This record gives sequence, C-alpha cells and structure tokens, in this order.
Amino acid sequence: MSWFLMQKDLPGRKRLMLIITSFLLPLAVWSVISYTPFIWHPLMKVVDAGDSLYVEEGQRISISVFEQENQRLKESGGSVITGVRANPVYLPPPHKVLTAVYTAFKTEPRRPGDPWLHESLVHSIRVVFYGFMLSSIIGVPLGIMCGVFDFFSKLTEPFFEFFRYMPAPVFGALAVAVLGINDSPKIAIIFIGTFFQQVLVIANTTRQLPSPLLEAAQTLGAEGITLFKKVVLPAIAPHVFLDMRILLGWAWTYLIVAEVVGTSTGITWFINQQAKYRIYENVYAAILMIGLIGLFTDMVLAWIGRNLFVWTGGRRSSFFQMLVEFVSTPRDKTFSIVDKRGLRHE
Repeated sequence: MSWFLMQKDLPGRKRLMLIITSFLLPLAVWSVISYTPFIWHPLMKVVDAGDSLYVEEGQRISISVFEQENQRLKESGGSVITGVRANPVYLPPPHKVLTAVYTAFKTEPRRPGDPWLHESLVHSIRVVFYGFMLSSIIGVPLGIMCGVFDFFSKLTEPFFEFFRYMPAPVFGALAVAVLGINDSPKIAIIFIGTFFQQVLVIANTTRQLPSPLLEAAQTLGAEGITLFKKVVLPAIAPHVFLDMRILLGWAWTYLIVAEVVGTSTGITWFINQQAKYRIYENVYAAILMIGLIGLFTDMVLAWIGRNLFVWTGGRRSSFFQMLVEFVSTPRDKTFSIVDKRGLRHE
C-alpha cells in the first residue's frame, strides 16, 4: 500500500511510524551536530592549559586562538595547550539536556527565596490558564454570534481586524501602568494576544456551516433558539473545539513575552537565570518541558473531543461513557441513615 494517498488516512502502524519519526529526525540532527566533531565543532575545549597564562582547564576558546597560543608557547619553549573539539556552551548535547530534565527539579535555587523549577512551571501554567480562560469566556460566544448574525459581525469584526495587527507585547507598559507589576498585566498580554484572533477565527469557522443543513432544519419547522441550539451549535462545536486547541498554543507563545512584563516570574524567570549562570542544559530542559506540557494538554483535549463529538466519527470510551452516565443520571435528593439497631431513617 502506498505511503502517499491523497485525502486518505494511512493505516495505524504507518501513521505511528511517521509520528515517531517526526520526533526522531530533529533528535538525530541534534545528535550528529553534538557528537560528531568534524560536522560542527567550532571551538576547542581546554583539557590541559600547559604553561599558558591566558586559558584554564575546561575553558572553550576559538580554534584560531588555540593555535596562536600554542605557537607562542612553542616559540618560548613552554608546554603547549591540549584540548578537544567542542561546540559552544549554548549547545549542550542531548544526553545532558535529558539528564537536566530530571536534575533541574532537584537542584535547589542558588539564591534563598527564589522559586524552584516546579514552582515556576506551576506559576506559568496558571498565567496561561487565566489569560486563555478569560479570552475564551468572551471570545467564543462572540465569535459564534458574529458567524451567525451579520449584525454582530459588522459591529465588531472591522475593529478586531484592525486591532489584531497590533502586537500584544506593545501594550506591556500600559498594562503595568493600569494593572500593576504582578500577574495581572501578564494575563492581560495573553488575553490581548488571543482574544481578537479567537473571535475572528471562530466567526469564520461558524460561517462554514453548510446552508443546506440550516434550510433543511427550517423546512422541518426549527427556528429561533431551537434552530441555534439543536442545529447550529452541534454542527460547529467540533470545529470550534479544534480551533480552541490551536489557539491555546498561541497563548503559550505569548507566555515568555508576558512574563517579563512587570516583575519577571515563572518559567521565563527560570530560563533567564539559568542562562545568566550559563547552565544551558537547564535552559533547554525548561523549553522542552513547555513543549511537553503543551503536547500533553493537546493530547488530553483531543481525547476529550473524540469522546464528546461522537457524531463526527469519534468513539466514546467506556470511562467517558461511565462519566457521562454518572453526570446525567438523576439522583434522589433524599438520603437514609441506618442506626445501630438496623432501623432506616429517611
């Protein structure tokens, strides 16, 4: 069976192979650059400084400086420098980064009172959650209304089209002036960065609703609120949910900029501190953790979508089915108590 099928899904095994390969390819390129000296190792890492007064063991220097210093030492009769080819300190090999993913959580902050890595991550997740939640509470209903009713579309979308070209970070100083230096301006930046795009994207998605579907429902007598609740919302819900998954990724892209507004906090603070100390494996580990959190969140949302919108071809899992039955089953508000004599009291 061909690997290249137009408008058709590949079999499960081939799909899984390609998904794994999509992660292995960048890792392979990174490994080749890190572990193969003749590919790209522009520096020399000093193993023995010899009689040189200008370098020390472990220091990374350019190849030209290494050769010039050794030439000088040879001419003066001193012991030459020995070293091995190395990459810059800002490009640690994969094994150091993978080790740092674990050790960074156990490493105590250098300064007393500074947050640990897990505290920084939780702080960042909270900022993204509040910013995107506020954006969605207003943006999703408004986007749907703009897609359904031309009145709301013409009232709001022209301004939103104008405003969305303004980069959210430019409002940082104004957000600090109005909201203070703590988390409020950070949440505001994420809100501004996602809200206007959200309304426009969801409005466009809503407009993709097939008109024959509406006409058929109206022919059968559906109108007003009934038409909106029974036809429009179920038809667009899976597509709006997919838009929300994509837009959540946008919220994460604004996080790094948002967290330097006011007081530097969260994972951005951690990354900046580790870069200041030149512990770049921790920098890469923190970046990797952001990606893993985003990927895990998207996978959970995808699973929820498959279970919620079964009419689009999804399949409800037994756990989700049990959860739905538990939530939807009416419960008797009365309760009974059995005393020590075995008598039941309502």
